[in-house]
Amino acid sequence: MLWFIPRLLVPAALIALCAALGTLFGHAHQAPWLGAAVGTLLGLSWAVLIDVLRAARLLRWLQGPQDTQAPRHTGLWGELAYRMERSLRQREQAVQNESQRLAEFLSAIEASPNGVLLLDAQAQIAWCSAVAADHLGLDARRDLQQPVTNLVRTPAFVGLLQSQSPREPITMPMPGGTGTLQVVMRAYGEGQKLVISQDVTERLRAEAMRRDFVANVSHEIRTPLTVLAGFVETMSSLPLSEPERKRVLSLMTQQTGRMQVLVSDLLTLAQLEGSPRPPTDRWLPLAPLLKRVVADANTLSGGRHVISAAAALEAEWAGLEPELLSAVANLATNAVRYTPEGGRIELGWQIRGDGTGELEVRDTGIGIAREHLPRLTERFYRVDGSRSRDTGGTGLGLAIVKHVMQRHGGSLEIDSEPGKGSCFRLILPAGRVRSHNPLQASPPLTVEP
Repeated sequence: MLWFIPRLLVPAALIALCAALGTLFGHAHQAPWLGAAVGTLLGLSWAVLIDVLRAARLLRWLQGPQDTQAPRHTGLWGELAYRMERSLRQREQAVQNESQRLAEFLSAIEASPNGVLLLDAQAQIAWCSAVAADHLGLDARRDLQQPVTNLVRTPAFVGLLQSQSPREPITMPMPGGTGTLQVVMRAYGEGQKLVISQDVTERLRAEAMRRDFVANVSHEIRTPLTVLAGFVETMSSLPLSEPERKRVLSLMTQQTGRMQVLVSDLLTLAQLEGSPRPPTDRWLPLAPLLKRVVADANTLSGGRHVISAAAALEAEWAGLEPELLSAVANLATNAVRYTPEGGRIELGWQIRGDGTGELEVRDTGIGIAREHLPRLTERFYRVDGSRSRDTGGTGLGLAIVKHVMQRHGGSLEIDSEPGKGSCFRLILPAGRVRSHNPLQASPPLTVEP
């Protein structure tokens, strides 16, 4: 309240001074009272004029952008200017803080993997995140203030928008049929709506694969169990001769072995999916591994095929030996099973020009039609189910090979043609292969059957 003192004293002093001067002037003209009145009037007018000028300066500042300092005066107008400027600066700071918080909030929404769409009371787009624009086929800037029903015409979405109390999420295809969306809508404010979209393509695919996996496992296990149960019932209810009993026991042993192989492959897949990545500094010589694979393949073949492999005497791999052995053995075993008697199976090794290593398993077997190649590594996928079961396959071998190569940073390449055999290549990255003489041709590796 100190501004109130000069507000009273300064005009009073000015009026008193003018009145005194007017009185002196009036004495000189024999009219002191008239001089005092005129002086007082002039002093009062001068004080009012000063107030008007100060008020005009403050008004001009208020009408401008207020980017400069407010007029600095003493008294009432100075106090008003100071308080107005302080109030404006506080409000500007508050608006700036709110704008910053809003920008941070919108940035957080943009970082979300879910799409967010805000609609006003007329179902026009008030704001749209980049993810929502991608999900719904919108333009986050161009389509603002546009009716969303003019842009997204999927019947399920329009029905959700028109629902009085949309609570349950809907599933709808993405524009172009590239995937599947789950959309949730919630009302807020005065008729406004919040739309959240989520890409559930991979989740639905995983759920479908899980259902298929459970169904396939159940089917694969049920078949040998049914056979075993039938044989057990036969042996317990019927008198069998010694040859019949041996035959039944032999078939039961085959079915038991089939289930054991299936369970073993399932455990191998589970272990591959739940284990850490193989080390890159554990080097394994390739030659002993190939020798073991060829020996096992010859045992399975029983001399019906010609099996050979490159020696790869100086080649080494970096990784886990059980996994790499399993991958190569699966390919060699498949080659034996699907190659007619008298056919050839060759295991080759080379280091490509880019430094990657390539182990090739080539056979002269029945071959595979091109349309089946993309799905060969799916679990339980069989080109010919009856033939696979006859040869003892579980349908998991190539899935294991793919997982092993992915864990080692490599890949599986497949070339095949019906009637002309197949070629499976294991490709390992350059950082996991080495050889002291990679360009030297490897002599053939001979293993006795």
